[in-house]
Amino acid sequence: MKATLKSENWEGRAEVSVTVVDDDRIKELNSAHRGIDSPTDVLSFPLNDGDDIGEELGDIVISIERADYQAKEYGHSLDRELAFLTVHSTLHLLGYDHMTEEEEKDMFGRQEKILNSMGLSR
Repeated sequence: MKATLKSENWEGRAEVSVTVVDDDRIKELNSAHRGIDSPTDVLSFPLNDGDDIGEELGDIVISIERADYQAKEYGHSLDRELAFLTVHSTLHLLGYDHMTEEEEKDMFGRQEKILNSMGLSR
């Protein structure tokens, strides 16, 4: 999280809640908040909209089961996968998204830059 905030030139304090859950719990949350009845790797719940970001950024919920599975699938460490999911979610809390091709290119480029700065390249 700190690397993401530093990369985005964040000044001052930031509060983020990070919760690690199993697939059953993240499936419940995904269904309740997104209407998708399946587990996912990570969910982000920003407390502010992109124009009015305060000190309290929001919540991140990570499925440890999905993270472990994906780390094995992509052939990297669980630490790298958890860092990726945290960076990705923190960018969402800061107002970034990947709904369009242009947004995806920007956000994913930022992710890779941040992970590389942490020594966690693919």
